[in-house]
Amino acid sequence: MSNTLNGCKIAVLAMDGFEQAELIEPKRALADAGATVHVISSKPGKIQGFKHVDKGDTVDVDTTFDRVTASDYDAVVLPGGVVNGDAIRLLPQAQAFVKAADSAKKPIAVICHGAWLPVSAGIIKGRTVTSWPSLQDDIRNAGGTWIDQEVVEDGNLITSRKPDDLPAFNRTLIAQLSKRKAA
Repeated sequence: MSNTLNGCKIAVLAMDGFEQAELIEPKRALADAGATVHVISSKPGKIQGFKHVDKGDTVDVDTTFDRVTASDYDAVVLPGGVVNGDAIRLLPQAQAFVKAADSAKKPIAVICHGAWLPVSAGIIKGRTVTSWPSLQDDIRNAGGTWIDQEVVEDGNLITSRKPDDLPAFNRTLIAQLSKRKAA
């Protein structure tokens, strides 16, 4: 366990239908590096995870969108999951959170179908990103450049394609946060 990210506060934005590994593994890696990690959703209680198409575990929600703002956090993690990605992109509070984090140049780490929220929030234009391959048309239509790569870092935006990319995704996010903390 490292204390590299002591004092860092990370927001994980998710709803029912998130891809379990894409929430649990970054949350664990960040906490192991010393960060405080909060799961933020539209409703209190628990949210349902999935392992691809099968129900997975539930995760406790730490707080809801109406109780926090992006300025409360040092970075944002957006896990995928088709159901989660499709639902969260429609929430004005989630869009505002991501826009505010991007305006403040805070790291936004997005994996898989989590890329739908940045598309809907309007922060993809002019950026190079990756995602689950089926989102490439959405990204291009939003003015972004889509590439098929394990992890893509474009300024404060970190993107990956799928659960297999999680080790590189987590390393890249922790490295960017560590660099910012040291500066």
